[in-house]
Amino acid sequence: MRGTSRSRRFGIQWAARGHVLVGGAAAVALLLAASGCVRRTVTINTVPQGATVWLNDEEVGKTPVDVDFLWYGDYDVTARLAGYETLHTHQNLTAPWYQVPGIDFFSEVLWPGWIHDERSMNFAMIPAPEPDREQLLRAAEAFRTRTLESDE
Repeated sequence: MRGTSRSRRFGIQWAARGHVLVGGAAAVALLLAASGCVRRTVTINTVPQGATVWLNDEEVGKTPVDVDFLWYGDYDVTARLAGYETLHTHQNLTAPWYQVPGIDFFSEVLWPGWIHDERSMNFAMIPAPEPDREQLLRAAEAFRTRTLESDE
């Protein structure tokens, strides 16, 4: 009898430990599910609006356009609009203090709320110059001559 009650006690202790482990795992899962997140967006705008924008050679839409981004650093920006010169430039998005390695673990994993990092890029489009008619005709004639000579 004595051995049976002892094994029951150990069984109860193991069962209690199992409940603690399951409860602890559930608490950790709940904590991780409720943890925060960082959303990063950049708004690209041009004057005048309506330019088609490419960000790192990927078309993202017409201005004004909001784009989610994943990393901080240099971005290649291209904007095109009929009647205006094509804009090709680079923009650097620098990380805020809460995204510094080490601190970013707390802001992305342990912070209980959401953080929204909103950036903007603003560009003025330059009107394209009107081509000189005489210069355009000379260039067309030179192109025609080169084409005909290459066929021979």
